[in-house]
Amino acid sequence: MTTTKTEPQPQVFYPLLSLPIAEGAARAAGALIRRNYRRLRSADSHELLEQTNQASENIIARTLRAAYPGSHVASEEGIQLPITPQHDNLTWWLDPLDGESNFAHGVPRFSVSVACLNNQTNEILLGIVYDPMMDECFCAVRGNGATCNGEPIKVSRTETLTDALVASGFPIGPRTENNNTAEWSAFVPRCQGIVSMESTALDMCYVAAGRFDMYWESDLAIWDIAAGALIVEEAGGRLTDYSGNPVELNAPVHVLATNRTLHAESIEILASVGH
Repeated sequence: MTTTKTEPQPQVFYPLLSLPIAEGAARAAGALIRRNYRRLRSADSHELLEQTNQASENIIARTLRAAYPGSHVASEEGIQLPITPQHDNLTWWLDPLDGESNFAHGVPRFSVSVACLNNQTNEILLGIVYDPMMDECFCAVRGNGATCNGEPIKVSRTETLTDALVASGFPIGPRTENNNTAEWSAFVPRCQGIVSMESTALDMCYVAAGRFDMYWESDLAIWDIAAGALIVEEAGGRLTDYSGNPVELNAPVHVLATNRTLHAESIEILASVGH
């Protein structure tokens, strides 16, 4: 008698049921990052950064592929796992270490970002951002709100920029054009303060949690913003480009994330410096 070998069947993807799997992967990667961060004084920072980035990515990618063998996994670091017909409408976008400069310089502000995108609708279905140093995990599933460590979060009620704490970031390395200095100068006299944490995902989650009132930054990629974008929107915020248009996820974009109330005022200021 002959037996027929059958391939293991991947799980059906339900965002709410998939959240614990993706969160577990992000937390496991974050634990590794935390351990490696504590080795900085005794290791070459550049080499340790590269090792940490790759190891974090591998942890997340292997977990997701084991749970969803047909889904596509892609990231800033370039991993491209095969697509098969079962789940070829899904892409998991990873940023295994958002805030690389902070990590390398011993600044404990960085995160792990995981998002699931429906390729057919171009909608983000699920987003997770984990801060391993604060042990805060921001999560959202489309249509189900946003949380931090399981507790619901909402954007702030700040009504004017003069009362607002806002955030932004600068491009890595020297740059004389499109370096955000004009935008920064325009916002400085109009708001309570500006913070630069140099972790896009955390900045967006802080808007979602009402800690920051607004965030803007230029030339961001899908892995930078995918998880944070959904978390902001599910927390009641608004996310667009600098002109108020929906953000395109397939190209570098300028991103404005606010508590919704401050959106129009922020767009006016960005327009005043040429956007």
